[in-house]
Amino acid sequence: MLGGGVSRISHHFRECDLGCFRFTLQTLHHSFPRPLKPRWGGGGTTITITGKPPNRLPLSHCFSATPSKSPGEFPLLFDCFSQQEEEREIMSDGKSAVAGGIVALGKFDALHIGHRELAIQASKAGQPFLLSFAGMAKVLGWENRAPIVAKSDRKRVLSSWAPYCGNMVPEEFQIEFSSVRHLSPRQFVEKLSRELRVRGVVAGENYRFGYKAAGDALELVKLCEEFGMEAYIIKSVMDKNLSSANLDFSTSSKERGQVSSTRVREALAVGDMRYVSELLGRQHRLILMATDQERFSVGQGKVSAPRSCLLNLAPKEGLYEKCSLFLGQEHVVQCRLVIDNKFVYIETDQGGLSDIFGTQNLQFLHIEFGDSST
Repeated sequence: MLGGGVSRISHHFRECDLGCFRFTLQTLHHSFPRPLKPRWGGGGTTITITGKPPNRLPLSHCFSATPSKSPGEFPLLFDCFSQQEEEREIMSDGKSAVAGGIVALGKFDALHIGHRELAIQASKAGQPFLLSFAGMAKVLGWENRAPIVAKSDRKRVLSSWAPYCGNMVPEEFQIEFSSVRHLSPRQFVEKLSRELRVRGVVAGENYRFGYKAAGDALELVKLCEEFGMEAYIIKSVMDKNLSSANLDFSTSSKERGQVSSTRVREALAVGDMRYVSELLGRQHRLILMATDQERFSVGQGKVSAPRSCLLNLAPKEGLYEKCSLFLGQEHVVQCRLVIDNKFVYIETDQGGLSDIFGTQNLQFLHIEFGDSST
């Protein structure tokens, strides 16, 4: 039995009929002296629920055997945690922007479909937040590298998740890594509970936390129960694309076939934009910013920009067809993209680019890739 009398539900639901369950999670919490054992085999998703679940809908409404594929399809759990009488509690003292919310824990560099799944599950229990650590690379001495999603583009990506998240846009919240680096797993969860005052957490089954990554998902569940928080552990979203067989993940001991930022980076490195789109759940968007030192050069049907203008990670050098160039809010131009070791060239069969640039004085270029490969 997990600490503090926690009720643990761990089932595989691929082929099971849940219609027979007509009791509530609150009933479950008080009725079973021991964790429920799996009764069905298969490759379904393992779910751990802790804390004192609200007495709302029947358990049969809380699970689905299929992953989310489109807006409106919510997987696995939390239909019973719709926003009803226990809405997010807004703290009046202003100490924590995440107070009363549900935080998804992880590194959210790529904002890929695995990260989206964490946000979906958080949204089914309350106001969703993505909690990550700022300054980790500097503290740990990691090599600086371009982000997969430009910082200025993250809000747009998260807004696109709203249809999957009950029409709520997940918000981001960062903690300075230097302030939590030496915290034990217990101290970290205590910070979430007492300082940040979150109501619950969502994490993947492989999540590690605390000093030297000493804590795992099972310990997170136990500690959250101890500190009176809900905890939701979900299975990794697996990469089922055969293209992944062409990528080399031998350098990553954590690689087990799940969707990851590493896979996105590797797919960009080989220029497989269809595969990148599948991992991200959207088309990759490249953003360039002109500065006083580095400006865009505009000609008839062609724009060129130094690679130093890039704000996020570009795919490998080569030609990319069927791209879209976004010029402000009003103009979308079909284009080709050529990337070499010094410049990014945007070519289009449509004229008038000089006129558009002259009237709007554009500082940013947004290029969205099609599914072509170099």
